[in-house]
Amino acid sequence: MKLESDGILISIRPFDERNVIAHIFSRDFGAVAGMIRGAAGMKNNRPLVGQFGNFSWNARLDSALGVFHWEPERNMATHIMINPQILPFMNSAFDLIKTLLAEREPYPALYNDTIEMLRKLPDTQNAPNTYQHWEINLLRELGYALDLTHCAGCGKTSELGYISPKTGRAVCTTCATPYTERLYKLPITLNTTLRFLENVCAQQDVKIPQFRAILSTKFF
Repeated sequence: MKLESDGILISIRPFDERNVIAHIFSRDFGAVAGMIRGAAGMKNNRPLVGQFGNFSWNARLDSALGVFHWEPERNMATHIMINPQILPFMNSAFDLIKTLLAEREPYPALYNDTIEMLRKLPDTQNAPNTYQHWEINLLRELGYALDLTHCAGCGKTSELGYISPKTGRAVCTTCATPYTERLYKLPITLNTTLRFLENVCAQQDVKIPQFRAILSTKFF
């Protein structure tokens, strides 16, 4: 089996003295895991998290880990890596992709959103909003399409003070009165999206990814 596409290198971990296990979020095949042979010993052109490039992935069986041939074009994370204020956002996004997205299932809209997020994150002042917008788009892909246009109970478009944790739809203050303890308050914050992500993690029987948990301690 062979896959070819372009994508973002979102994680690397050692496998042995010479080889690494990498995850690439690709345009055509979503999240793909595989081995990059010899990467641990490279002095030049060493694979780095945040690189954008082209790859081929080969495996004898569909269920096998597979091996990457990775050709980086540019590093989209250069300015992010040197800024401790925005680096946690990129780390969190990559950790969520690796943990929650089904492997080798395409997510073209989220892929484009991720490219856009990496381009905008160096604007430090707007970085939290940039990341939150990306996380809302991730939730949409995971089945929580947040709808803040009107009240889920009566259709009112004003006085929207809450959002339902089950449906992701807004609720006006009047309709919310009997259920306020069960609803999330508006406006949406990173704490709100975290609670939706916790629901997704519970459904998938996984823990909140490490870097998303770290993000919570830094910005809440």
